Amino acid sequence: MKQIALVMGLAFAALLPVHAQAREVPVGDFFKDPEFTSVSLSPGGEYITVSKPQGDRTVLAAFRVADMKLVGKWDYGAGRHIERVVWVNDQRFFMYLTWKTGRFDFRVVTPDLHASNVDGTDRIEIPNGGFYSIVDTLDEDPNWILVQRSVDSPYLFRMNVNNARTATVASAPLRFGSFLVDHDGSLRYVAGEDEKGNNITLQRDGDTWTEVHRSAMGDTERSPLMFAPDGKNAYFRVSDHGEAASIHLIDPATGQGKKVSSNANVDPATYLTSSDDRSLLAVGYADGMPQYDFIDREHEESRVLAGLVNAFPEHAVSFRGMSKDGRFILVNTYSDTDPGSYYLYDRQKGQAKFLLSAMQWIKPSEMSEMRPISIKSRDGVLLHGYITTPRNSDGRNLPLILHPHGGPHGPRDLWRFDPEVQFLANRGYAVLQINFRGSGGYGNKFESMGYRSWGTTMIDDMTDAVDWAVRDGIADANRICTYGASYGGYAALQSVVRNPTKYKCTVGYVGVYSLPLMKTDGDIPQSPSGMNYLNRVLPQSASEQQAQSAVYNVDKINIPVMLVQGGKDERVPPSQYRALKEALTKAGKPVEVDVLEAKEGHGFYDLDNQINLYTKMQAFFDKHIGKN
Repeated sequence: MKQIALVMGLAFAALLPVHAQAREVPVGDFFKDPEFTSVSLSPGGEYITVSKPQGDRTVLAAFRVADMKLVGKWDYGAGRHIERVVWVNDQRFFMYLTWKTGRFDFRVVTPDLHASNVDGTDRIEIPNGGFYSIVDTLDEDPNWILVQRSVDSPYLFRMNVNNARTATVASAPLRFGSFLVDHDGSLRYVAGEDEKGNNITLQRDGDTWTEVHRSAMGDTERSPLMFAPDGKNAYFRVSDHGEAASIHLIDPATGQGKKVSSNANVDPATYLTSSDDRSLLAVGYADGMPQYDFIDREHEESRVLAGLVNAFPEHAVSFRGMSKDGRFILVNTYSDTDPGSYYLYDRQKGQAKFLLSAMQWIKPSEMSEMRPISIKSRDGVLLHGYITTPRNSDGRNLPLILHPHGGPHGPRDLWRFDPEVQFLANRGYAVLQINFRGSGGYGNKFESMGYRSWGTTMIDDMTDAVDWAVRDGIADANRICTYGASYGGYAALQSVVRNPTKYKCTVGYVGVYSLPLMKTDGDIPQSPSGMNYLNRVLPQSASEQQAQSAVYNVDKINIPVMLVQGGKDERVPPSQYRALKEALTKAGKPVEVDVLEAKEGHGFYDLDNQINLYTKMQAFFDKHIGKN
């Protein structure tokens, strides 16, 4: 193991990237599975667990930190992914398993919940466990925790961590909800929604609930987060007009308080608390590059955490756990050119022990800078995003790929290592990512501005970003293509429909091409919550849905098209792909490049399939907008 002595507040020259001539990195290096996807630290700081992708599954391994000896391993079979570990005491943890049918899938079914000791003994499966989330680990009693579950309404239970036996504590008159208890484990709040989708916050008064906030979806917010060390005042996320939420310290008795942290552009993303008195030390924001707003600058642990942030220059630092005595801190460092590494910092020794790297074969010196940008849309809305230009270029008059993210509501593009973006940049293309209205993270109002405008205003935001890149001299106006997956695939084709002469080619990967078909095919309309979502965000009338769908507008698509589809995709089923392919063929505009993998789902898992896909994609772009 290598060790790095950390000098608080100082940068390490050894960690600075070394610039080098960019080579053509093999396709597989970008897309083969990382060594791990997540790491967790036991409360005592003695063990870590590591989630490791292995093709069609994600397995888990536990190691003793002192000598990195393997002490336990868990594998639940094909398609099962151990996504999250929550420690319930020093020796035992819960594992949340999900079932996914493709790389881009969200959870397509409710996850399973399993429990185990760190050495692999006393394993149990918790019935209906995926419905449970942990509210409090009740440190004074290691055998019991507080969990919540929504059935017809949200319930709070005490659960025995050894046998999963439960006892009901309380319920709330909501459809879904999350409970908040104070430092003594006493129930104080629940925040959730009713059957109409309204957001509601209730305060516990004895054995009854009192409503303290109500708002429509995408409107104002007043959600409790945690209690201050005094156990009296509580921290809330507050947004009065749908703007990016800020953090307020509020007295529950009066409802009055003060703002303690905010960012003009984005919602809070992470929270750092102390190990001793549970003080809120800092709030993390993803405004361009990740940053922390330290609230309690005098707290000893704030100085330690701030020092660790400064100790890794040109990297973002994410804190993934702290031992309950405050001695050990699990640190994840990453950047736009570095997939990331984990360190365990020992405050007593003043040293950080290197644990593991996600993709050690990636050389940051060969990757390309991802630069945050801000632009104004045609109607004056401030938009944020990123431009990545090839490392070995002068950044001028480049062939450009507009690359919209999926979702579209909730997700957003972030400053981080993105294999697709880095692959395209390595092949000589500038990549433009814009967080169009409807994206998450910029306040409820910004997200709701995208509702019912999937193929209009949201697309115009992307167009405005492309026009900015041309005006700024980054992009060659005659060499621009679009590429995206899922909603991004929809946007890639709809951008061409809305701007038929702006782009030279387009790639849709497991994309939606018919909005009416979304309401009948795939796993989203199979549940009431899925249909409620579609009814809320899609255009209301059939004519509007058709006007915002590539399938019904192939007369406007007069450029080369590449389509990519998984035959087992449940999120965006092959019927979407077939509908567009058939419409283009009927119009005498057959798909130029067609990649259909019968055994893949919503995004390809198999490495050979990915290499084939991205090799064909590169050839497609090279043919139509490449350097030559």
